[in-house]
Amino acid sequence: MKRILFLFTIISSSAFAQELKIEQAQKIFELPTHCITIEYPNKLGNVLGSDADLKTPKQLRPIFYGCFDWHSSVHGFWSIVKLMKDFPELDKNDEVRKQLNALITTENVAIEKAFFEDKNNRNFERTYGWAWLLQLQMELNNWQDADAQQWAKNLQPLSDLIVEKYNGYLPKLVYPVRTGTHDNTAFGLSLAIDYARSVNDKAFEQVIIENANRLYLKDKGCNLGFEPSGSDFLSACLEEALLMSKITPTKEYKTWLKAFLPQLFDRKHELKPGIVSDRTDGQLVHLDGLNFSRATALYQIAHKLPELNYLNTWADHHFNYSFNNISNDDYMGSHWLGTFALYALKTKQELK
Repeated sequence: MKRILFLFTIISSSAFAQELKIEQAQKIFELPTHCITIEYPNKLGNVLGSDADLKTPKQLRPIFYGCFDWHSSVHGFWSIVKLMKDFPELDKNDEVRKQLNALITTENVAIEKAFFEDKNNRNFERTYGWAWLLQLQMELNNWQDADAQQWAKNLQPLSDLIVEKYNGYLPKLVYPVRTGTHDNTAFGLSLAIDYARSVNDKAFEQVIIENANRLYLKDKGCNLGFEPSGSDFLSACLEEALLMSKITPTKEYKTWLKAFLPQLFDRKHELKPGIVSDRTDGQLVHLDGLNFSRATALYQIAHKLPELNYLNTWADHHFNYSFNNISNDDYMGSHWLGTFALYALKTKQELK
């Protein structure tokens, strides 16, 4: 398969033109549009309650059956929607629009919802997939396009169920999950609070704030030296710092961050990007995702505390390190990494 590289212009050794260009958007767009209808290989991840549950991915999840697993399919849809909204010329023949019209139907959403209501899968995709579903809903809600508004309306019952699941789960969570992978609590809450605020759901927002403070406000001395682990795509320390930046007043946040991550206040501290030794390995390639998610967090923290504006340079370095390596050569990286690159770019642009 012909290698597709993302090309960008280097402005200096530590920064580049972060404005997404149509050529870059096109290449990111090609990744999820290629995989949202690719059913295999597939990692189902569900619990079988009986022989009746032995179904194909498409039968179980008629919308989000592609891109290897459910959550990758969901954030692949998010990438598509985000890029179609910002670059309508990417779908000039309306081929992708027709696909979305065929996939995001009330009938298909009902089947997806029933899957989450099954007693054997009530905790499925908690909370990583939940959070990305809400991000997709938010992006659809905010797109003033007739089809997008219909997709948003169709998808809303599943999103409402996810909010119910968050509200039921968070008060029971005695300790946060601090991994560098899907279960990370801070990452899930960070994406979820954006949705709560976008739809003005004050009750859901308050549940997130109260539980985030309960879980994280007393934390001190997170050791960045222990990161990354071999298959991390999230930084446990930085995801927590990002979440708290969204819910804590600036003065209090600065005090909290100094106690939690004092390294960030030392501009000489060296935070090296994660090194990927084999991009055909589905676990090792996670470290490219780590570089993108670290960049997202660092952009947000620098915006919250402008005195730490050098964190933008750290973020650019992480982003640059992995962005030039994304290609469609291997499915294990191509089915999801474009989303994390796009989310980092979106974050930086929105914070300007």
